[in-house]
Amino acid sequence: MGKIEAPSAQAPYIGCTTEELRARRTGDRIAAGVDQSVLFQRRGEASLHDDRLVLQGWGDGGDLVLRPDEVTSVANEYTKLYGRFIGGLLNAGKPLILGTVPVGEIYLMIDHRTFMETTDNRKWSGLIREWLGDGA
Repeated sequence: MGKIEAPSAQAPYIGCTTEELRARRTGDRIAAGVDQSVLFQRRGEASLHDDRLVLQGWGDGGDLVLRPDEVTSVANEYTKLYGRFIGGLLNAGKPLILGTVPVGEIYLMIDHRTFMETTDNRKWSGLIREWLGDGA
């Protein structure tokens, strides 16, 4: 029997593609000022392994599994689509944005805590950059 590798990091996530975020209505964006999760319809568990990043339950097709060569960029910043009005004044509200080969650019909130509107995105940005060998 093969050895089961435990992930180096694991946490719940909410997420969406850039296209999904762009398509959200004004009312959704206003509601997101109170609860950011309104904008992110995809939910599951994120796990980082030596050879893959898994976003469990990403879509109808199941999990999104990303290998290091399928992640083209990593950012933890506000954008025109997701700015301070939505994310709050704290740096902890900045989205984790990954450029990916299979599904394009995605926005993630790792371990999003609604009451304080904080996340572990800064930590995960560092973990993913390290996983990529600072290649992104």
